[in-house]
Amino acid sequence: MNGGLASNRALLDALRQIPGVDVVVCVPYPYLAQAHERDIAIALGAQDVSEFAAGAYTGEVSAAMLREFDCSYAIVGHSERRALFCEDSAMVGRKAAAALAAGITPIVCVGETLAERDADRVMDVIGAQLAAVLDVLGPASMGRVVLAYEPVWAIGTGRSATARQVGEVHRAIRDWLQRRGVDGGGVRILYGGSVKPQNAVELFATADVDGGLVGGASLVAEDFMSVCRAAACA
Repeated sequence: MNGGLASNRALLDALRQIPGVDVVVCVPYPYLAQAHERDIAIALGAQDVSEFAAGAYTGEVSAAMLREFDCSYAIVGHSERRALFCEDSAMVGRKAAAALAAGITPIVCVGETLAERDADRVMDVIGAQLAAVLDVLGPASMGRVVLAYEPVWAIGTGRSATARQVGEVHRAIRDWLQRRGVDGGGVRILYGGSVKPQNAVELFATADVDGGLVGGASLVAEDFMSVCRAAACA
């Protein structure tokens, strides 16, 4: 929940020279129109989407509404939505289904807390999160989503998982998908735990890491450009 008309304008104008890499900017709902009107070669996404198509759901924003602003992506199941707004994995699955039905690619976030990692339950937790989404979507549609691994303990804390830890989890996720009839090799898996210029090169050089879900570094144009350049060189 960042940004304003003036700061958005400056940030978006600074992102005109993105290197050869796929970039999506997921802005808060009120600023979708502003981002949509800017003449930049960047895909547009939303930070969330409703599971409902239309009707008496005050405060919700549907996938069809997002499509009117040419949104191509929507984040679902971010750890903050799960923790602060009590969204469970079944709801995440329904949101992902609603996005896909409208032609929007959901970026489905999964990840463990520090206590769960310390208890050696990383894939138990992530597997349960993925299973709830798979139950809603089925294997074919599951292959159309983008996944983002975001260890909860590495978001906004200044900490980051090591490249080795990230690679291990991404490989485990891909294997989990493959065992359940999903084309694991065709699913993009992003890393979303404090990606910044200082660690981007190493992270993106790690096997099975297909990109980043960038948080705080995306609010500073030069930092975000540095992350994009690291991705382009990976």
